[in-house]
Amino acid sequence: MAATTGNRLGTYLRDRRSRLDPAAFGFATGRRRTPGLRREEVALRAHISPTWYTWLEQGRGGAPSADVLDRIATALMLTEPEREHLFMLGLGRPPEVRYRPVDGVSPRLQRVLDALEVNPAIVKTATWDVVAWNRAAAMVFTDYAKLPSGQRNILRLMFAHPQARSRQEDWDSIARVVVGSFRADVARAGATAAITELVDELSRTSPEFDVLWRDHDVVAPGEGVKRLHHPDLGLLELEFSAFAIDGRPELGMIVYNPATDALAARIRAHLAK
Repeated sequence: MAATTGNRLGTYLRDRRSRLDPAAFGFATGRRRTPGLRREEVALRAHISPTWYTWLEQGRGGAPSADVLDRIATALMLTEPEREHLFMLGLGRPPEVRYRPVDGVSPRLQRVLDALEVNPAIVKTATWDVVAWNRAAAMVFTDYAKLPSGQRNILRLMFAHPQARSRQEDWDSIARVVVGSFRADVARAGATAAITELVDELSRTSPEFDVLWRDHDVVAPGEGVKRLHHPDLGLLELEFSAFAIDGRPELGMIVYNPATDALAARIRAHLAK
């Protein structure tokens, strides 16, 4: 028990490799004393010394580098939460953020959005591309399904679509918050390189965006109130809250709640048409 308590990294590595099928990686199964991959097989897949990997499992040799842990995570086919746990055990901190573009969400998460009948809800990436939405969001904001995927970006809608701009009750204030929040999300997700083209495009086509981007303001509103003019429903007042999606750090959900029961009833009736 003492050895397990004192070498949690080694215990975790042994557990993870014991769950892998050698045949799936092209290794001969033969006679093995224990299930899973051997230490030297993990080392081979991770492109590190078998001796160094053995020392890690035995709690010797000092702390591994982030690069070594990344290689081991890949060798052991770790999921993102498992990789983060590996870094916490090995270095006492989470790994550096790695931004990965996202095309959509799981059916389960889409069903969560669909269950919110009168609450417009969207899922956005760290670069503010809308990748999922419900019927209420399509009706209240815009029908994202009718937009090319590259145009389903909140910044593009805010600064490059006059109709979307005209519907905002207080566009100037909202625009400043949007740009500051966008900057914070991009930095947090390590997606700075991924937004270069978008920022350059909007800086050329929108003087307002160019000014706000150069201000370097950073804000992180978790909740607030949005007021917009709808062509059929008139002025809408919606309270919004932003939520992180556990296990999907590259995604965020925003849920809008009608500020009054009367507005909720109007939205419900319009969706029923």
